[in-house]
Amino acid sequence: MATTPEKLPPLIPYLTVQNAETAMAFYQNVCQFTLRDEPSKEDGKIIHAELRCGDAIVMLAPEGAWGSDKKSPKTTGFSPNIMLYVYVEDVDAHYQYAKDHGAVTITEPQDMFWGDRFYQLTDPDGYEWSFAKKLEAK
Repeated sequence: MATTPEKLPPLIPYLTVQNAETAMAFYQNVCQFTLRDEPSKEDGKIIHAELRCGDAIVMLAPEGAWGSDKKSPKTTGFSPNIMLYVYVEDVDAHYQYAKDHGAVTITEPQDMFWGDRFYQLTDPDGYEWSFAKKLEAK
């Protein structure tokens, strides 16, 4: 089994988005992600970016980058086949911040049977995100 490069989680989602700048702004301004490195550009346009939220990392590229035929859920008009799940320090504060900054939420924070408090939102490309915090053991 291969080893993970230093300081990277073993699984990193790589999303296709309509517009990298728009997606990055949403993840930073609404979901509180930070840039991991400077985005890669070609002809002045972003073709690859990496963002971080706590220990979670997500990579993204715009439609057509490197000749790819991949499309975002918004472009295809189909619900994505994947949902993304990120643990945060304070899920209620994260929810309020996201809502205050224009997030389209699917659910409000709620305690779930599997032991997490979580909420869900949809990003501008149609990906569904869950943000969660482990509940204290009773």
